[in-house]
Amino acid sequence: MEMMTMRTFMYKLMLASAAALAIPSVASAAITLGPVTPGTTPYSGPAPTYDFESSAPVSGGAVTTGSLDGIRAQPFGSTGNYWTVGPSDGSPGIMDLSSIGDIFNISFLWGSVDAYNTIEFLGAGGAVLASFTGSDIFNPANGSQTDPNLNPLVRFDLTGSDVSALTQLRLSSTSNAFETDNFTINAVPEPATWALMMLGFGAIGFGMRRRRSVGKLQFA
Repeated sequence: MEMMTMRTFMYKLMLASAAALAIPSVASAAITLGPVTPGTTPYSGPAPTYDFESSAPVSGGAVTTGSLDGIRAQPFGSTGNYWTVGPSDGSPGIMDLSSIGDIFNISFLWGSVDAYNTIEFLGAGGAVLASFTGSDIFNPANGSQTDPNLNPLVRFDLTGSDVSALTQLRLSSTSNAFETDNFTINAVPEPATWALMMLGFGAIGFGMRRRRSVGKLQFA
């Protein structure tokens, strides 16, 4: 009887842990900076959701191509159109993500990173969920147009309630300019997250079947 009690205790502990991992709580909500990968030319990142060669849900700033001295520079590895914000091209710029639903991560090519570039993740009513500057990406963020470290592919990861709360990105720059391209919006969890979810749901299902079996034995 004592052995069964210990086994039951350990099982319940495992079940509770798996369930907690499987269902992110409000307390764990976060938007964090993921991998920052030095840029390549040509671009070698994931297939973009928005590469600005066709219509993208952006307002403010400018969708353009090429470079203009002192105003904007084509991001390292970018070809064709890109999106830029700043005093000369318009700031801030907004990307509307409200039609996508749950978002687990966002990556994009950030050109010539400057300390005065800012990206904000917005929720309902314009509430700021998280904010990052160029200095969070690389230090010193001096706007080099040729250094791969200052023209990186950046990724931001979302967890908890922020997965469904994110509705917009707001890009701003107090000086020329904040240049971006090749936004990839991932509405599917990472494989590790899927594994945790499946573990949790599997443990919950096993627990329900076990309780039914025990109930039948007791009744008999």
